[in-house]
Amino acid sequence: MKRRMINSLLGVVLVVVVVFCVPLALVEKRTIVSSAQDRVDAAAVRVLALVESRLAAGEPVTGRAFESQVTEGSYVEVQVPGQPVVSAGERPAGNHLLKAVERGNSGETVTVEQSREDVDHEIANNLLLLGVVALLAVQAAVALAVWQAKRLARPLTDLAETAERLGSGDPRPRDRRYGVPELDRVAEVLDTSAERIARMLTAERRLAADASHQLRTPLTALSMRLEEITALAEDPETVKEEATIALQQVERLTDVVQRLLTTQRDPRSPTAVAFDLDEVIKQQVEEWGPTLREQSRVLSLEGLHGVTAVGTPGTVAQVLATLIENSLMHGAGTITLRVRPSGTSVVVEVQDQGAGVPPDLGNRVFERAVSGRNSTGIGLAVARDLAEADGGRLELLSLKPAVFALFLGRSQEG
Repeated sequence: MKRRMINSLLGVVLVVVVVFCVPLALVEKRTIVSSAQDRVDAAAVRVLALVESRLAAGEPVTGRAFESQVTEGSYVEVQVPGQPVVSAGERPAGNHLLKAVERGNSGETVTVEQSREDVDHEIANNLLLLGVVALLAVQAAVALAVWQAKRLARPLTDLAETAERLGSGDPRPRDRRYGVPELDRVAEVLDTSAERIARMLTAERRLAADASHQLRTPLTALSMRLEEITALAEDPETVKEEATIALQQVERLTDVVQRLLTTQRDPRSPTAVAFDLDEVIKQQVEEWGPTLREQSRVLSLEGLHGVTAVGTPGTVAQVLATLIENSLMHGAGTITLRVRPSGTSVVVEVQDQGAGVPPDLGNRVFERAVSGRNSTGIGLAVARDLAEADGGRLELLSLKPAVFALFLGRSQEG
């Protein structure tokens, strides 16, 4: 690219130099020759005037009479009828001469000749000067072309490197501008694309982390349920009941995946409906039953019954599952699930009898990668995101005992 730009600009300059200098050289040459010829003509007129004045006065015409009019390198010859030819100066050699002939009223003839050597020398000097100016112009054009080529090629090289970095998975914007509007626009678009790609990569990584975390608990519960089915294989009715619950857990897994994808695509997508809160709580009691029995823990239900809440059942179930799992992992004793009214909302509280949340954590427990123990620190953050995307909110009401509250809209029918 640099070479093409230099060659293009140099070609334009050469064309301009040729178009400008060649006519100028021709005009200058003609002007110099014309000026010299005018001087020779003027000398012939002056000599003729002297000759006529001497003839009118009856004086003889000699070379001394007009010798003062003869310049260096000039030759003057006067022919008067009936008199010998009179001359002054040295006749120049060569065929290319400047010559002027003037004739008087009495038949006298004055001839002035001058060598073109000085004229040719002056022409050569002017052409040399013009050539030097043209050469300087070409050199300046080359320097300007090299500078301009570097100025334009460097940004393009940077932009190519930026595009290559984007393709290799490095979405950091460079925030470089070059003072060229078109290149700056390209750089701005690349930086915007880099930021968009960075957000997409972050969202994809977050989705993978959220999905792996949120699917872990239902899969564990499903595994335990299947183990119970295997142990009770001799009782068909029990197997049927456990299989039904397992199928419900599979459906909830599907709903969890769908909800995560929906939240990822559009966090504000409206999916809330009126649903029976008791059914969701019952589902949680059934799903967490084996785990609670294995750890010798109890899940106690308190508060309102028959409440119709507004939200997405699958999302609410997922948030409650996260809170119950959090109590199982970090708490102790009985887990209390309490439903109470709060203005136009209904609140589902999850409380345990453990040591509570450390004071230095506080509401930071909802931040990603923040955990009081060796856990991922993702569950509560995802639960809060799901609750907010569903139109509710998740809060920590008390540090000790730890009380988490899920606020949901309440249907007027409930």
